[in-house]
Amino acid sequence: MRIALFGTSADPPTAGHQEILKWLSEGYDWVAVWAADNPFKSHQTALLHRAAMLQLLITDIKAPQQNIALEQELSSLRTLETLEKAKVRWGEDAEYTLVIGSDLLNQLPRWYHVEDLLHQVKLLVVPRPGYPINESVLEGVRNLGGKIAIASLTGKDVSSTAFRTQGNIESLTPLVVAYIHQQHLYKCQDASKKRFQLC
Repeated sequence: MRIALFGTSADPPTAGHQEILKWLSEGYDWVAVWAADNPFKSHQTALLHRAAMLQLLITDIKAPQQNIALEQELSSLRTLETLEKAKVRWGEDAEYTLVIGSDLLNQLPRWYHVEDLLHQVKLLVVPRPGYPINESVLEGVRNLGGKIAIASLTGKDVSSTAFRTQGNIESLTPLVVAYIHQQHLYKCQDASKKRFQLC
């Protein structure tokens, strides 16, 4: 069984995340996604809200195989612990592919017990606009034991950060926007600079 493991800080999840999930569903038997706290980032919204928005994002995907699921119990600050949970869930014999955006490649060598992790998973890097894939960084990850593939998909030019800082509502799906309104999330600090106002 080929399993794609896709954890994301998703603050909030965007149409870009949704596109990646659709694409993964066509190439893997199961796509496990969860909201995670990234120790290298600060997060504006509680994990439970980010997980709820991810679930809405998945609900909206018309995947023919119905093979995408929120697996929030996999969430951990340490990806190695996530992998251990996945092996309990799907077994040692499954083939695990860790999916990361190209923006995380520079962080990867600093991850907890990264060599141990990279010896147990394949790595799929999704190119993101504004984060070119540096060959020397790739080589460094390979030297740590990484088996790397580059996705043929380039992520949409949208980001959670752009929404939080610029209020770019076009980057979000309608269900996620409705949830943000309902829960009064992402209240803007300066309404004059925001296109998306929840003040």
